[in-house]
Amino acid sequence: MTTTARASHDPRLTARVRARHALRYAAGPAPALDRPAHVRAGSGLAWARTPAGRRLVVVQDDASFLALVDPAGPRVTDVPLPAGPGGARLFDDARGTKRWKLDLEACLVLDDGAGEVLLALGSGSTDQRERIVVARGLGGPAPDVRLVHAPALYARLRAEAAFSGSELNVEGAALDGDDVLLFQRGNGAPRGGLAPVDATCRLDARALLAHLGAPAGAPPAPRAVVAWSLGALDGVRLTFTDATAGPGGPWFLAAAEDSPDTYEDGPVTGVVLGVIEGGAGRWAPLLDPGGRPLLDKAEGLALDPADPRRAWVVIDADDPDRPADLCEVALEGPWPR
Repeated sequence: MTTTARASHDPRLTARVRARHALRYAAGPAPALDRPAHVRAGSGLAWARTPAGRRLVVVQDDASFLALVDPAGPRVTDVPLPAGPGGARLFDDARGTKRWKLDLEACLVLDDGAGEVLLALGSGSTDQRERIVVARGLGGPAPDVRLVHAPALYARLRAEAAFSGSELNVEGAALDGDDVLLFQRGNGAPRGGLAPVDATCRLDARALLAHLGAPAGAPPAPRAVVAWSLGALDGVRLTFTDATAGPGGPWFLAAAEDSPDTYEDGPVTGVVLGVIEGGAGRWAPLLDPGGRPLLDKAEGLALDPADPRRAWVVIDADDPDRPADLCEVALEGPWPR
């Protein structure tokens, strides 16, 4: 049985961008690695420990690099992921390579008993996007980075129609107790009698790590599916774009993007930052420094572990020639501390 839940605007809450920084690699471009000078489509955020201290890890949906960001700078370094056909690590329409992109849209850091491990999940919106990055030792001299093809896991998620709806599109992941909570974005097109749906489901975290170590075996079963109604901005339905663990419960980003399906982008009429507490959600529109609604697509969220009144958000420009932006967000009102 699927539970249905609602998230709504809480006018007591404010989330305002206080500073915004374009993400450019400190080393400049690296043509031999097929890496440009800037972080492209920032699509997920997570904190990771490195020998140099805590860093924000930015995953990118159309570039096969992890970006490690020191937000104090911000100084950006990179960890290359395995290359695609012909050595490509950049994927877009202009190159005719968009079909090969990993579409990494969600990430989180777990402890597997031996240390931290970063998981960056493909959206599952096509067969190519059923891959998960498993990375250890980030920021060290020899990070261990694997790209795991996980078709059985994505088939299991897709078969759970209450979670996947008409088009599977995993956009967020957060650790919640012993589970990984996955966030499905309902921006797809109706197909086969099914409607697009925003939803969450749970996977046992240990079972997920075990499956990624041996993906030929049976994947963990999705459970506790919740369908979400997030509301709308200017008549455009809000859909999940990222999530993270935090006080009170999981926190999320959602965008009002008028897109035709999971493959094509569309205009954004606003984004919100919210928290899930006790089976319901409440959110505030994300505002620019002048107090106006932010009209850029926010796709990555991380809370500041040192400051309960600060969050970090990464913006996807939907333009391969423009760098993604890291935004420092000030939180005011009765947000969970």
